[in-house]
Amino acid sequence: MSAYMDALTYIVGSPVNLFFILFSVVWGIVFGSVPGLTGIVGVALLIPFTYAFESEQSLLLLGGVYVGATFGGSISAILFNTPGSPEAACTALDGYPMAKKGQAGRALGIALASSALGGIFGTLVLMLLAPPMAQFALQFGPPEYFALAILGITAIASIGGGSILKGLAAGFIGLAVATVGLDPITGVGRYTFGNNMLLTGISFVPVIIGTFALAEVLTRVGEGRNSKEAITDVSTKLPSLKELGSMKGTLGRSSVLGAIIGALPGVGATTASFISYSEAVRWSRHPERFGTGEPEGIAAPESANNSAVGGSMIPLLALGIPGSATTAVMLGGLTIHGIVPGPLLMEQNTRLVYSVFISMMLANVLMLFFGVRAARYFALVLTVPYAVVGPAIVVMCMTGVYGLNGNMVDIAVMLSFGVVGVVLKAMRYPVASFIIGLVLGPIAETSLRQGLMISGYSYAEFASRPITALLLGLSLVSLIYGFWGRWKAARADREAEAAARAAE
Repeated sequence: MSAYMDALTYIVGSPVNLFFILFSVVWGIVFGSVPGLTGIVGVALLIPFTYAFESEQSLLLLGGVYVGATFGGSISAILFNTPGSPEAACTALDGYPMAKKGQAGRALGIALASSALGGIFGTLVLMLLAPPMAQFALQFGPPEYFALAILGITAIASIGGGSILKGLAAGFIGLAVATVGLDPITGVGRYTFGNNMLLTGISFVPVIIGTFALAEVLTRVGEGRNSKEAITDVSTKLPSLKELGSMKGTLGRSSVLGAIIGALPGVGATTASFISYSEAVRWSRHPERFGTGEPEGIAAPESANNSAVGGSMIPLLALGIPGSATTAVMLGGLTIHGIVPGPLLMEQNTRLVYSVFISMMLANVLMLFFGVRAARYFALVLTVPYAVVGPAIVVMCMTGVYGLNGNMVDIAVMLSFGVVGVVLKAMRYPVASFIIGLVLGPIAETSLRQGLMISGYSYAEFASRPITALLLGLSLVSLIYGFWGRWKAARADREAEAAARAAE
C-alpha cells in the first residue's frame, strides 16, 4: 500500500505529471481516430521526446497514448465506417448502422462508456494480478492459441444475418484470403500466382480499411446519398445505468476476455475485440440483430480492446515480453531509459511500476471527459457535403495504408477489397464473418501446425492439455447453443407468421 501511496503522491503532487497524462490521452484519441496512424505511430512519435523526461514521466506519456488511441479508433468507425485502428473494426459493424439510424450520439456514448469500463477493469487486473496473470500467460503454447482462435472462428455461422450458409461462406472466404503468401512453417509460396509481391501475404489492415471505408464510399457514391441524410444526432450521449445494466453480461464477459487475451504475448487488442464480438453474437438471444445497429455489438469489442490494454502491459512489465505491437514500441521507450522489464522490475522500481498503474487508471477516467468532446469535433465533418468528405476519406485511407509499410501493394489490396466489400454487401454476405476468418485464420493455422509438430502429430495431445480442452469444449458448447438459438428464433418466426395468416 505504501508503494501505491508513493506513486499517487508522485503523480498528483506534480502538475507536470498530470498534464502529461492529459496530453497523452488527447494525443492518443487523435492518432487512434485517423485511419492508418493508430496508437503505434502515436507512441513511436513521442519516444524521441521522452529523452528529456524522467523514466516515470515517459511511461505516463506512452501509457496514456495507448489508452486514448484504443478508444479513438471507434470515433471514425462509428461516424464514417472507417476504423481508425484494427481493433475498432468490430465497432464499425454495429456502430455505423446505428449512426445511420440517426443514433450516432448514442453509439458514441456506448463506445465511450464501454471503453472506460473495460479499460478500468483491465487496469485493475494489471494492478492486482500482474504476476499470476503473467505466469498463466506462460502456460499458453501453440495448442492453446489454436483453441483460442477456434473459439472466435466458430461464431462465423452465427453472424449470417439470417443465413447460416452465407455466414459460413463469408468466413471461409476470409480464411482463404489469409492463406495467401509464404507458408508460415515451410516458407513455400501459396496462391501468389507468380506475383512476388504477394509473398508477404495480404495484410489485414488494408483489407479492413478497404472492406469498410472504401466499400462504404463506393456504395454511397453509387446510390447518390448525401451524408446529411444518413447520420444525424451526433451529440455524444453516455448510456444510462439502466442501459448499461442490460448489457452487464456482455460488458463483464468481454472485459474478462480482453484482459486474458491481452495478457497473451503477441496477441493484442485486435484479437480480443474479434473474439469478444464473436462470443457476444453467440450468447445473444437475438444474434440476427448484430450488424444492424445492436448496442451489444458496440459494447463487446470496445470493452474488450480497452481491457486488453491493461492486459497487454502484464507480460511487458512482469516478463519483459510485449503483449501487443504497441507495447513492443513501448519496450523500446523503456530501453532508452535503461529500464529492463521483467520480474525484478516490480521489486526494484516499485514507484515506476505503480505510477504506470495509477496513470492508466486516471487516463481511462479522463478519456470519458475528452472522448465526448473529441467526437463532437469529428462530427462537424458530417456538415460538409459528401462530395468532399468521400474523396477525403479515400485519400486519408490510402495515405494511412501506405504509411504502414511504405508499400504500394497495400494500396492495391485496399482498393481491391473495397470492391470485394461492395460485392459482399450487395449479395448480403456478412462482412463480420469475412473479417473474423481473415484475422483469426492465420493464428489457428500456424498454432495447429506448430502444436502437431511438437506433439508428434498426435491430436490426442490437444485434448490432454487442460486449457486447450476447456477452450475447445467451450467452442463446441457455444456453437451448439448458437445453432439452437438460431433454430429456436426461426421456429418462433414461422409460428408468428402462421398465427398472422390464421388471424387473417
